[in-house]
Amino acid sequence: MPRLRLTAAATAALLPLSACAADSAPPPAQSMPPLPGVEPDCGAEKLGAYVGQRATDAVMAAIREWRAGHPVRVLRPGSVVTMDYRPDRLNVDLDANGVIKGFRCT
Repeated sequence: MPRLRLTAAATAALLPLSACAADSAPPPAQSMPPLPGVEPDCGAEKLGAYVGQRATDAVMAAIREWRAGHPVRVLRPGSVVTMDYRPDRLNVDLDANGVIKGFRCT
């Protein structure tokens, strides 16, 4: 009998805490205003002619020159990347052979 009372008391004490967990969900993501001097996108849609080409030094130099100092990140299979969102950063996706698969802004 004492064990039953102890279990009931413990359950009654912990029950209100379960309600707290439901209220602790993170707020929904909100879009951030653009930073001053940061392009709203990286122009990835303009680079389709490079898809299928090898990412040679000359090709990458041409892309970096076109970007005029804005960030360019080359991503190979298995690359470790940060999860920060930067709409002005151009990501160059390569396959295992160093061929450009596509471009995206993040």
